[in-house]
Amino acid sequence: MMGQGAHAALALVLLLLLLWRQAAPIEVPQDPKILQDLKQPPTIVKQSVKDYIVDPRDNIIIECEAKGNPVPTFSWRRNGKFFNIGKDPRVTMRKRSGTLEIGFRSGGRPEDYEGEYQCFASNEFGVALSNKILLRVSKAPLWPKEVLEPVVVTEGSPLVLLCNPPPGLPPPFTFWMNNAMTPIPQDKRVSMGLNGDLYFSNVLAKDAHTDYSCNARFLFTHTIQQKNPFTLKVQPKEPYNDTSYNATDPYGGRRVAESTPTFLSPSGSESSKMVLRDEQLLLECIAAGLPTPTIKWFKKGGDLPGRKVKFENFNKTLKIVNVSEEDAGEYVCMANNQLGSIRHSIFVQVKAAPYWLDKPTNLVLAPDENGRLVCRANGNPKPNIQWLINGQPVDSSPPNLSRQVLGDTIIFRSVQMGSSAVYQCNASNQHGYLLANAFVSVLDMPPRMLGPKNQLIKVIENNRTFLDCPFFGSPLPELRWFKNGQGSGLDGGQYRVYINGTLEIKRARSEDEGTYTCVANSILGTAENQVRLEVKEQTRIVRAPERQSAIRGSTAHFDCKVKSDPSLSVTVTWTKDDKPLQLGWRLRKDDESLTIPNVNEGDEGMYTCTVKSEIDQDMASARLTVLEEASLNPSVSSALPPDRPEPPMDLDLSDPAARSVRLTWIPGNDNRSPITQFLVQFEEDHWEPGRWQNLSTYPGDLNSVILQLAPFVNYQFRVIAINSVGQSQPSRPSPRYKTSGAAPDAIPRGLRGWGSKKDDMEITWEPLLDLERNGPNLHYNVWWRLKDSGDEWSNVTTIGSKHVIHNTETYVPYEIKIQARNEFGAAPESNVVIGYSGEDKPTDAPTGLRVSKVESTTANIHWKPVALNSVQGEFKEYRLYYWRESSLVAGLVVSKEKKTKGFFSTVAEPSGILSDLVPYSKYKMFMVVANSRFESPPSNTVEFITKEGVPDAPKFFRINRRGFDTLQLEWGKPLEPNGILVGYLLKYQTVNGTRLGHPQFKNLLPNETEFTLRLPDRSVRYKFFLSARTQEGAGEVFADESPHFANEENFTDATGLVELTDASVASAFTPTPTPLAPLPPTTITPTTIRTSAPTTPATTPSTTTTATTTTTTPSTTTTTTTEATTTTTPPVLVTTKRTDQNVLVAPGREIWNLTVVPNSNYANVSWRHNFPAGSSEFVLEYTLESNKTVKVVAVKQQPPITVADLIAGATYSLRVYSHELNSVSSESVSFKTKPAYIDQVDIATQGWFIGLMCAIALIILILLIVCFIKRSRGGKYPGGGCVTGFTKYLVRDKKDLPLDPVDQKDQDGSFDYHSDEDNKPLQGSQTSLDGNVKESDDSLVDYGEGGDGQFNEDGSFIGQYTVKKDKDETEGNESSEATSPVNAIYSLA
Repeated sequence: MMGQGAHAALALVLLLLLLWRQAAPIEVPQDPKILQDLKQPPTIVKQSVKDYIVDPRDNIIIECEAKGNPVPTFSWRRNGKFFNIGKDPRVTMRKRSGTLEIGFRSGGRPEDYEGEYQCFASNEFGVALSNKILLRVSKAPLWPKEVLEPVVVTEGSPLVLLCNPPPGLPPPFTFWMNNAMTPIPQDKRVSMGLNGDLYFSNVLAKDAHTDYSCNARFLFTHTIQQKNPFTLKVQPKEPYNDTSYNATDPYGGRRVAESTPTFLSPSGSESSKMVLRDEQLLLECIAAGLPTPTIKWFKKGGDLPGRKVKFENFNKTLKIVNVSEEDAGEYVCMANNQLGSIRHSIFVQVKAAPYWLDKPTNLVLAPDENGRLVCRANGNPKPNIQWLINGQPVDSSPPNLSRQVLGDTIIFRSVQMGSSAVYQCNASNQHGYLLANAFVSVLDMPPRMLGPKNQLIKVIENNRTFLDCPFFGSPLPELRWFKNGQGSGLDGGQYRVYINGTLEIKRARSEDEGTYTCVANSILGTAENQVRLEVKEQTRIVRAPERQSAIRGSTAHFDCKVKSDPSLSVTVTWTKDDKPLQLGWRLRKDDESLTIPNVNEGDEGMYTCTVKSEIDQDMASARLTVLEEASLNPSVSSALPPDRPEPPMDLDLSDPAARSVRLTWIPGNDNRSPITQFLVQFEEDHWEPGRWQNLSTYPGDLNSVILQLAPFVNYQFRVIAINSVGQSQPSRPSPRYKTSGAAPDAIPRGLRGWGSKKDDMEITWEPLLDLERNGPNLHYNVWWRLKDSGDEWSNVTTIGSKHVIHNTETYVPYEIKIQARNEFGAAPESNVVIGYSGEDKPTDAPTGLRVSKVESTTANIHWKPVALNSVQGEFKEYRLYYWRESSLVAGLVVSKEKKTKGFFSTVAEPSGILSDLVPYSKYKMFMVVANSRFESPPSNTVEFITKEGVPDAPKFFRINRRGFDTLQLEWGKPLEPNGILVGYLLKYQTVNGTRLGHPQFKNLLPNETEFTLRLPDRSVRYKFFLSARTQEGAGEVFADESPHFANEENFTDATGLVELTDASVASAFTPTPTPLAPLPPTTITPTTIRTSAPTTPATTPSTTTTATTTTTTPSTTTTTTTEATTTTTPPVLVTTKRTDQNVLVAPGREIWNLTVVPNSNYANVSWRHNFPAGSSEFVLEYTLESNKTVKVVAVKQQPPITVADLIAGATYSLRVYSHELNSVSSESVSFKTKPAYIDQVDIATQGWFIGLMCAIALIILILLIVCFIKRSRGGKYPGGGCVTGFTKYLVRDKKDLPLDPVDQKDQDGSFDYHSDEDNKPLQGSQTSLDGNVKESDDSLVDYGEGGDGQFNEDGSFIGQYTVKKDKDETEGNESSEATSPVNAIYSLA
């Protein structure tokens, strides 16, 4: 009776274990921030091996390392007693560690420290134990001294030379050698046994030697001990007929008696062997006999385990590695020769030291949670399980009501703080033991976020996206996701929340952009983190490179046009044959293409364009084949380029199995490009007949593969070959192969329960895929019951994917599970999921809605919550409806559109902040509580008024030039004054490049909307800042600069300035003719954009621009140059408005192929676009890199455009974008203008210089006339030297100037510095008969080089008044003088 009662009690306990539901243990993340604050018991992380053999020549180190918080302290036991380390000077313990170091420098014997050691690591939360470490010192004893008598044996007899090595620790490794230190040759006849003895199956005369020596090598000491050698004497039965040895007749023709096999080892007909599990089994059979016997091995009742068996020592040793229980049994070795055979049976027993089935692991629990430690081990014999707590047996520890020990399991119920401890499980039998530490830590920790704060995630549109939110807390918090801080938790439909906190967005779209907040909530608090998601357009190549062939010496061109998200920067790289392409002086790359001029044989290969953004990439490849010119090498030029491979042939099926079959084929011709892959496709004739689907791909060097198949499908296959050029045509289909049916493997996905009405629940799931059915008559078993009710499961069988449960209570939880079945059996059951019945309208409305702390744009709101059971569904949020009733500004009309904001709060006194309100306005609001489908009745309606704020920017701001010294400023009142306007604040200051002058301020009345400014200097430019003001201060600022002043301007009342050309002076006040429709690109005259800034680098360019448009018609050409003022350029808004304005983006609009051809002071700009004609203006934005000055010019004409008035030798960056769609822009292009030509100023064309020269010439002429008059009267002219010197000075000065445009060249390229009058005689001279001027004593000589033209002593000229041209200037200081005073005058003029 007592035995029956014990069995009943045990059965009851087991039943309770099965029915007891425990909370899942908490997994502590390996996060440094968590581990730093986490208090945990000790854990052993490193220890020495159980059987620890040390070298006596070294110090002894016994390892013991542990972790825990606080840091553990260590103690040791030796041979079961406390080991006092402090009393032994040779023993030290490492800092912050339990590792022992035993040193022998000061003496001592290592043998004195042999024994059993165990380490204890402890802190305030428990004690952890190491294994019991058996420390032994290695020993290498000497061979005993002995005198070995010679061994005499008869030829043909067996022999055993005994080794008997000295016992060492660990045992030595033995081998046989001779005196020459050469190993004894071993073969089928002569070999060494496992015990080290040398066995001869039969002895030959050649075995007679005097130096058979057994050697023992000790591993730890690295020493070899040698036994005294054996002398072997062989007595032949008959003398040799031949002294030479013959391997085919080892007995030299003599007769030696043959013998049947006998066993030298082991002895007898049977023996036994015991081996431990997972060790290796060595069985040995060595036989004697003549001829030498052969050995064979068998296992009775079965085959030898082929994968684990290895035969060694010429088949005399059977080796089995990793022995298991099934290797036990009777093994038979058989020795046979031509005279007979003999057998020996070895009975093998497999025992096992304890090994783990379920090793206990650390358990972290929150207060009041349940858990259990399991320690299951097996062995042969069955091990004994013993539990310890902090190193002491559990039975002797104080009782604990929350702990119950049931054999190999400890159950914990409702654990409390302070019950942390380390438990040890000891499993032992006669062959060994196992010791495992597992701590139980009771932890309470408020929720905290482990991931980075405010992370930005960028993803590609339509991709599956995961937002991570790692969190931790004890007890484990509940995590919910919200989008943009509003609405209910995200789960279901497009979203899925995983247990680790990750939010999955199944298909990211642009409307999914926003800020996602994950909130972890537990009874100890709340933690949250935010992730900002940006959804980007996919980066793709829209015009890929194409395969081409090029003749050597020609140019090859590969396109690679990319389309990507405008906000992502992309890089385009090219590779050739998977190696980076070296772009140098020959290869040219731009954003959309690669050009290879002067193609040669080295350029042939596969070119790949790769475009990368920070989050995705795309690539496309094309092959370039280089051909010889046909005229040079017809045979080479006719060579075919690589092509797609031919389809595989002769498909064959073999090796059929339930879910696999082998497919073999013959590859087709690769057409000069190796096959890299084979694509296997299948078609089945039941679900989608005729549709070929990809099954798998295989490397190009395979033509026989095993295909993994689904059950109950009638397959046929085909193969496609792939090389670098492309895919082959598909092969002919294989014969059909139908797999046998089986039970389903898959569990239906997407199981959920939800209510479509208040009194029902729909259970839905995704049906299995066609290839997951595995057999006919697929149906689904669905079970459900009320959660935590303990009721029996209700179930239904259906072939659909939905089942509706009627007559349920409102919003109650159900447990649901599902299983798929077919004719062959059932699939595994799904996990239990929780579903809810339908929701109803909430019955209670929030009460006590009120506001506090109302500011200009925010207000704090408060309300009294409703009882959660009145929500009658899943509580989503308190939803606030609010609208702007009116503005307190008289006459301002406002929109009364209702807006909503959600607040998720379950606290007793909820509150929230309502933001983004308009100042100085009257608002109304009410609140409802919402579940997933319905809203409650509204709360009380509350009115409140926002405070006055700062106004918006003025509606517009224009600067008009009314004259040379007058600027007219006009502006409009703000659309949202946000209060009572008290005036405007105008700030202005001079602008000189990037330098701003001292600011001046002007306060204007609220009814003023214009202001006139008198300019002290009409060339000075001003920058204006205008803002409206209320009592709260100045609002948003409108900023702009005054337009440029030009020399030739006609001022009108318009806000722009118009510069007229000569062709249009007559119609200066007539409207500009309407431009004609744009002509094709080849006939459009370039439009010139001129800036009014000077072209010298020293002056900072201005931002005002002048646009000159030239329109060509068949009959006339009209040019109109318009200088753009601030009225045609949108002003710059300094502060940022509210961010609820959307940017207009036109799908599919692009600007590309921006090309700039620079000159010294202008550049030709062209681009391509796909805007309809006349639908958009374009804006050129170019930046001077030296000082980052930005100029913006709007153009209505089609490209090409000429940008003028650039700085020579300067670097600019330029882009083009749409005036209406600012987001549609080209890539930025950087260019540098050419250096300026050094044009010297021709001083001879300046007015002041011409006047000065005329005055000097007149004075000289008067002086000459006076001199000639005096001379004609017979006198000398004493002033002649002065006049001549003055003339020479003027001539020298003139020679430094550049030539006049009217100077004439001679045929040899030299210039003539005289006029036609130079060759005429002066009045008063005499002409000779040959037409030349007659020389006289007082006449002027050739005023050139040489010594003929000199002054007399009285200063008169000697020579004639003629000119000698092109004389070499080789004479001293006079080499630069003019030919005559008259010539000097003509030259200067």
